[in-house]
Amino acid sequence: MDDQAVSSLAEDWRHAGIQNGDVVLIHSSLRRTVRRCVQGGMSGTVDDVLASFREAVGDAGTLLFPLFNFQFTEGVAFDIRTSPSQMGVLTETARQLHGAVRTGHPIYSFAVIGARSGEFAGIDNYSGYGADSPFAKLRAVGGRIAILDLPDQHSMTFYHHVEEMKNVPYRFHKSFAGDYTDSSGVTSRREYGLFVRDLEKGVKTDVDPMGELLWKQSLYSGDRPGEGTGLRVIDADPLFLSVERVIDDGKAEGLLYSIDHAG
Repeated sequence: MDDQAVSSLAEDWRHAGIQNGDVVLIHSSLRRTVRRCVQGGMSGTVDDVLASFREAVGDAGTLLFPLFNFQFTEGVAFDIRTSPSQMGVLTETARQLHGAVRTGHPIYSFAVIGARSGEFAGIDNYSGYGADSPFAKLRAVGGRIAILDLPDQHSMTFYHHVEEMKNVPYRFHKSFAGDYTDSSGVTSRREYGLFVRDLEKGVKTDVDPMGELLWKQSLYSGDRPGEGTGLRVIDADPLFLSVERVIDDGKAEGLLYSIDHAG
């Protein structure tokens, strides 16, 4: 562990808006951060980055990392103890950290680390973005979302939580069944759901315009991808309300999705 890298990065994250005691969901691309560290004469390993986020939120803080894995939708068995994250090396490192809590959805699970991780233990939501999902819990506890060097299009899954809560007409509920091994090693046949886009209508997830609106509304703090620290931070509750307003005003097309008329 490079203490200098940990301390320097933690200061970057605080500059972007992360505070001591935060409950924060981290979406990340590490390539530029590692390069910045190396150029500064520091190691910048994945362990350094994980430790820096833990230092930024402090002992009273809590971190969530997406462990999304889409193989269950393809008939591949899920094991909550071993199924890897497909969301990058930082998330997989967090999954394997001693004491990390993993939520139960086989497609949209999370690793939760820190003071309030116990509040996420046992979450086994049927629908990936539903009212009993970690997305809803994050909002309920006054949590935040931090995104490192990724556009909204490749990170902001929280939008789909709002869409499900609003039961938008361009998505629908779909079920997936498969073998599921729980934390005790017991395997059973289980069914889980997702609120998926309507491909027959040509619906394409297209959320970067919503991200620009959030910047205009001054809901994001910090830096855009590829600039400065590369980290931007937003509170989950005002984020929810902003997206909800877009949906209620009939402006979701063009901000949250587009239609592929050639499809």
